Amino acid sequence: MARKKTSIFINEDLWKKIKEVASKKDIEISLLLEDMIKEELGENIEAALREIAGSFNDELDFEPIKPKEGFVSNLVREMRDERANSLS
Repeated sequence: MARKKTSIFINEDLWKKIKEVASKKDIEISLLLEDMIKEELGENIEAALREIAGSFNDELDFEPIKPKEGFVSNLVREMRDERANSLS
């Protein structure tokens, strides 16, 4: 991703504090500010969730089944009727 050079006006005390934070984290101020902006915009959410969850496969893998006899629609109707009768 391309980076854009810019100028901003910021409170001098705030600038000193952010420089200290960047120094303690051993990171460039630009990268720290980019991370803060991404966080504010919600762009780090997916990366954070993936970090928490680890690697995962979001695809389902299953084999379709066939009923032993009859049509699937008849089986579904039968199951619905059983459920309806048990709720009464």
